[in-house]
Amino acid sequence: MRKDVNPYYNGPASDHFDGVRFFLPNHNASNCTSDLIKWQTSGERQAWPKWVENRPQQAPAHRVDDLSATFIGHATVLLQVSGLNILTDPFLSSRTSPFQFAGPKRVRHPGIVLEDLPPIDVILVSHNHYDHMDLPALRKLHDLHGSRIITPLGNAAIINKARRPFSITESDWGDKVSLPRDIDVTLTPAMHWSKRTPFDRNMALWGAFVIETPAGPVYFAADTGYGSGQHFRDVRAQFGEPRLALLPIGAYEPRWFMSGQHMNPEEAVRGHNDLGAHRSLAIHHSTVQLTDEAIDQPVIDHAEAMERQGVAEDRFRVLETGESWAVPPLATAGDAVLEQAAE
Repeated sequence: MRKDVNPYYNGPASDHFDGVRFFLPNHNASNCTSDLIKWQTSGERQAWPKWVENRPQQAPAHRVDDLSATFIGHATVLLQVSGLNILTDPFLSSRTSPFQFAGPKRVRHPGIVLEDLPPIDVILVSHNHYDHMDLPALRKLHDLHGSRIITPLGNAAIINKARRPFSITESDWGDKVSLPRDIDVTLTPAMHWSKRTPFDRNMALWGAFVIETPAGPVYFAADTGYGSGQHFRDVRAQFGEPRLALLPIGAYEPRWFMSGQHMNPEEAVRGHNDLGAHRSLAIHHSTVQLTDEAIDQPVIDHAEAMERQGVAEDRFRVLETGESWAVPPLATAGDAVLEQAAE
């Protein structure tokens, strides 16, 4: 693959595309080879269990009129809103790797077996890393549901390698896609990067999604660093305070290597506050070991960060794998009056 030719996307240069590679202005998540070797040979990686059994959970509803979220594992969440079923970054294979015999291996089953999912209308694929773009899963989801896929620029060429007649909509940052049930999906910037092979770094775009619905806005952060938190505040300014935010809390150690691409729990809680999210759900943890921290460390650190930052437990939840959450409705002016009267 030539370094000066993009095999996935051929479009005009912009403020975040130089004609070959995408970039986030004033952000650099790259680490040199010596840094990678230093990390991999540091001896700081904590041991994970070889396998964890999920606790039994009640199956999600076929459809939901209001808003419900089911944590299937890692960044995979079933969002059921206003009668539409949306699946985020479906990672359902045994490994996050181009091979099923090598690479990081999941330590627990998905919270819902693929065949037991309710009808999936839309799939959001945030970027091309193997723990977010799982081609075998996308192939099976197409065969079962014919789901529409929304993904950033350049990713259709990769997804189509799964050899199915996918319905794919590619988006640039700021593009809005209209869906049934008065739902709109907008791609927004994230502090991350993309790479599918050793030769295609940042040749496909990455991002987060804002889902505007009759039940209120939902924000799916996917993978992101925190930085100054401005990208969260920008979402709040443009779309309002999310009724629900899906925020990653795992894959963050060591910080000197990971901070430009993955938040730690302290930063995730800051992001929750920056967004003004009414409720948040922790994602990207306890499924596959990608970094140094122990399997339970993100949840421990998250609880401590919540206490330090004064966020109530029910405002930013960690769900069991497979657990569903009927997200509380947005408060109304009348609710505020009643609350003040009660005080």
